Amino acid sequence: MAQVMEYAMQLRDKVHGFRETHLSTVRPFSEFLDYNRIGRPRDTNEAVQRITYNTRHFFGNYAVVIVILSLYGILTAPLLIAAVGILVGGFAAINRFAPEPMQVGRHVVTQKSLYTALGVVGIVLLWLANPFALIFWLVGSSLVLILGHAAFIEPPVSSEYAGVETV
Repeated sequence: MAQVMEYAMQLRDKVHGFRETHLSTVRPFSEFLDYNRIGRPRDTNEAVQRITYNTRHFFGNYAVVIVILSLYGILTAPLLIAAVGILVGGFAAINRFAPEPMQVGRHVVTQKSLYTALGVVGIVLLWLANPFALIFWLVGSSLVLILGHAAFIEPPVSSEYAGVETV
């Protein structure tokens, strides 16, 4: 139980650190989806400049988009949720209830053999759940949304003078 509490505290610290470093840069929703600043870039160079500026400027917003897409992808894959739940639950049950070898009939069942059986079952379940499709969907949809947004949102005029020093 103490180990679970330690993991929970570590997770809380990591989430807090992520929130402070990355989510503190989240821009207001009205600025992120400002339809008045939508415009087609004139050429590839302008598109690259917009992408470069907007990915830095809206980094926190893009992180939120990726998290939302990840949650959507995971919640719409019930077999993947079940497979991960069975694997995590199986590992926890083996650690808790079978730390020592036990005699079952004429066979001795060790923790290693239980892990091996769970691994085989887990591989089959994960094969059926197809997590790689979710990963590729997440990467593809994130790239399309983020690069599309970054290329079509015009940076403010003040961004053009950000590197100019006043005398």
